[in-house]
Amino acid sequence: MTLSKLNKIIIVLFLCLISFIGFMIKLPSVFSHHDKTLHFLFYFSAAFVLNFLWANPNEKLSNFLKHIAIAFFLGFFGIFIEIAQELSNHLVTKRIHGNFDPEDIFFNLLGLIFFSGLWVVYKVAKKLFNV
Repeated sequence: MTLSKLNKIIIVLFLCLISFIGFMIKLPSVFSHHDKTLHFLFYFSAAFVLNFLWANPNEKLSNFLKHIAIAFFLGFFGIFIEIAQELSNHLVTKRIHGNFDPEDIFFNLLGLIFFSGLWVVYKVAKKLFNV
């Protein structure tokens, strides 16, 4: 089943909205010790989903450019979320989230880098073995 571009855009916008809400609320205390791991896993998974959603096996250069665009989008999204968390603390009287945390951005980017590494290995292996 192939999704239309409009359907893909709707899926991405919906996922962005859910992600934004998820990052703007405070984590339950059960997850507080795993915050950095969750950042890493979220961005790794988001990169996987978006690359899977937008990849076209017939377009080699275009896929590489899409991969780069997705990585930049997610990287900037991660920075934006951290800034939004800090701004929300100043604009809303009730604290709904923690403070701006550069370590969160680092783990966001680390998840993207790990995914990109696996993506490159997959693409090279696919080309070498003609799969």
